[in-house]
Amino acid sequence: MSENNDGETGSYAAEHSPRLHWAKAAPEVYKAMVKLDAAAGRGVDPVIHELVKIRASQLNHCAFCLDMHTKDALAAGESVERIVQLNAWKESQHFYTAKELAAIQLTEAITVLTDGFVPDDVYARAARHFDETELGHLIAAITVINAWNRFGVTTRMVPGHYTPGMYK
Repeated sequence: MSENNDGETGSYAAEHSPRLHWAKAAPEVYKAMVKLDAAAGRGVDPVIHELVKIRASQLNHCAFCLDMHTKDALAAGESVERIVQLNAWKESQHFYTAKELAAIQLTEAITVLTDGFVPDDVYARAARHFDETELGHLIAAITVINAWNRFGVTTRMVPGHYTPGMYK
């Protein structure tokens, strides 16, 4: 039995409601984001793209995006183990390729800009693994998922209802 925030045993906490259905409130912005997301993603390996989306969403605490992108990754054949270990990738680097690690590290640097600029060594490592076109798309993909996370967290989008391919 689980215990909820009120100390009750056996029942789950109530699901929150979204603050705003921003896709309906600002449909032109939503459509532009969908187009930007698609354009950015075209130049990124699909496995790396999902890892980046999951890692940025972990850092930004976006439950809706975590729900979506972990389900998409699983549907695409990603392992549960690699998804679970992503939050502790520094201690479990052996689960990822050097190219994936470069993308994950770049994701963290771009996502957590409050720590300072993207370090030269992080950028250089990514540049060794991605050609300029791939790197441009990767940077765009990281930037776009951060924007989606901010929409999701600010409007309190509700996780748990997404099914893979739902928005395609």
